[in-house]
Amino acid sequence: MSFPLLTVTAALPAVGAIATAAVPAAKRTAAKWLALLFSLATLVLAIVVLVRFDPGGDRYQLTESHAWIADFGVRYELGVDGIGVALVALTALLIPFIILAGWHDADPLETGSSRWRPTQGFFALILAVEAMVILSFEATDVFLFYIFFEAMLIPMYFLIGGFGDRAHEHGEKAAATQRSYAAVKFLLYNLVGGLIMLAAVIGLYVVAGNFSLTEIAEARASGTLDMATNTERWLFLGFFFAFAVKAPLWPLHTWLPNAMQESTAPVAVLITAVVDKVGTFAMLRFCLQLFPEASKWATPAILVLALISIIYGALLAVGQRDIKRLVAYASISHFGFIIMGIFAMTSQGQSGATLYMINHGISTAALMLVAGFLISRRGSRLIADYGGVQKVAPVLAGTFLIGSLATLSLPGLAPFVSEFLVLVGTFTRYPVIGIIATFGIVLAALYTLVLYQRTMTGPVKPEVSAMPDLRVRELVVVAPLVVLLIFLGVYPKPVTQIIDPAVKQTMSDVQKKDPQPEVEAAK
Repeated sequence: MSFPLLTVTAALPAVGAIATAAVPAAKRTAAKWLALLFSLATLVLAIVVLVRFDPGGDRYQLTESHAWIADFGVRYELGVDGIGVALVALTALLIPFIILAGWHDADPLETGSSRWRPTQGFFALILAVEAMVILSFEATDVFLFYIFFEAMLIPMYFLIGGFGDRAHEHGEKAAATQRSYAAVKFLLYNLVGGLIMLAAVIGLYVVAGNFSLTEIAEARASGTLDMATNTERWLFLGFFFAFAVKAPLWPLHTWLPNAMQESTAPVAVLITAVVDKVGTFAMLRFCLQLFPEASKWATPAILVLALISIIYGALLAVGQRDIKRLVAYASISHFGFIIMGIFAMTSQGQSGATLYMINHGISTAALMLVAGFLISRRGSRLIADYGGVQKVAPVLAGTFLIGSLATLSLPGLAPFVSEFLVLVGTFTRYPVIGIIATFGIVLAALYTLVLYQRTMTGPVKPEVSAMPDLRVRELVVVAPLVVLLIFLGVYPKPVTQIIDPAVKQTMSDVQKKDPQPEVEAAK
C-alpha cells in the first residue's frame, strides 16, 4: 500500500490540535510554538502533495480508498484534482500566518477581569479547523465530505464566540453579548444549510446506491445512472443551498458581517479566506459534477444572485463605519464574482473563479491582518477614529495600501488576473451580466480608496500620534503575502497550469463548450 500522503497531511494538524490543547495552562508560549511548528509541518506536506501532483495525469491523484461503513456504502475515499490541490496548498500556507498574527490574541485579559482566555484552546481550535478544511478538499466520498463540512462549524463557533475582538466601544459585557450573537447566528445559518444538504445526501444514496463521487459521476456520464429531471433538480438545490450559505451568497450572507466583526482579525481571515472557500469549491466539485443538467437549469437564477451579491456587497461596503464589516461586505462582493465565474459555464470563467479563490484568500489575509494590527494599536474598529497613520507608521500604511489595492483588483496584483478572467468568461456567454458586474469594480475602488484615505492620510489624530510601526513578527506575517500578491499578479502561470486541466474536465462534465467569438466574415 502506498504512503497515505493525503491522510497524513490532514491528520497532522489534527494531532497538533490535540497536542496543543494538552500543554499545561502555565506554558502558553510553548503551546503557541507547538501550534506554529505543526502548521509549518503541514505546509511542508502540502508542498509535497503539490509537487507530486501531475496536472497532465489522472483527474484524481494520490487517491486512497478504504471500507468504512460498508452496510451503507460509505467509504474513506480521498483524492485531489487541480482545484483541490491548489486549495489545500492555500489553506496550509495561510494557517502559519494566522497563528503568528494571533500570537497574543488569546493571552489572559488584564488583571481583575472576570474572564480567562485559554491560549492553548485558541490555537488548538485553529489547527482543528485546518484539518477539517483540508479533508473537505480531499474527500471524494460524498458522506465523508459532509461530515467534515459540518464538523468544522464546532471549532469555528468557539473561535467566534469565545475569542472575539477586544476592540469594542461599548465595553466587555456588550462585547460578550455581540460575540455570542454572532457565533450563534453563524452556527444556525450553517446548520440549517447542512441539514438540508443531509437530506439531499440521503436522497443521492437512494438514487445512486453509494456515496462515491467518482463512481456516481462515471455512471452518470456513461448513462447507467439516469436521474429523473425533478429528482436531479431537488438534489442539486439541497447541495447548492448548503454551499451558498457557506460561500456566502446573497441573500444567505447575513451571518458573515457579524462573524467577522466580532472575531479577532486572524479568525476573520480563517472564516473568509479558508472556511468559506469550501462552499465555492464544493459547487465545482459536487454540484456541477453530480448534477450537470440541474446545474445548467439553475444557472440563470444563480447568475442573478451572484450579480446581486457583487453590487449589493460593494454598495454596503461603501457605507460602512467599521473596518472589519467593510472587509466582510467586500468579501461578499468578491464571492459573487467567484460564483458568477463558476456558473458562467466557460473555461475562462471557471479558471478565473478558481484562481480568484486563491488570490482572494491571499489578498483578504493581507488586508485583514494588517487591519488587525492597526486595530490592536488604537483599540477601535471605527474608521472615524483614525487619521494620518501613514505619517507615524509608514510601513503599516504601505502594506495596508497594497492590501487595499489588491482588494480592488489593481493590475499588477494577483486578484486582477482572476477578476479579468471571470468577467471575460461571463461576457462571452452572458454579456449583460458581465457588463453590470463591472460596476462592482468601480465600487471596489471607491470603498477601498476611501478607507485608506480616511485612516491613513490627513492630519495626525492625537490618539494615533504615538502609534508604533509594524514589528518584526508582524512583518514576517505581512511581507510574504505582499510578495505573493505581486508575484501572482505578474506571473499566475504556476497556479493556472495546475487548475486548468481540472476546469476542462468540469466543463466536460456539464457538456459545455466555450462560445465561439462572433467575427464578421472578411469581404
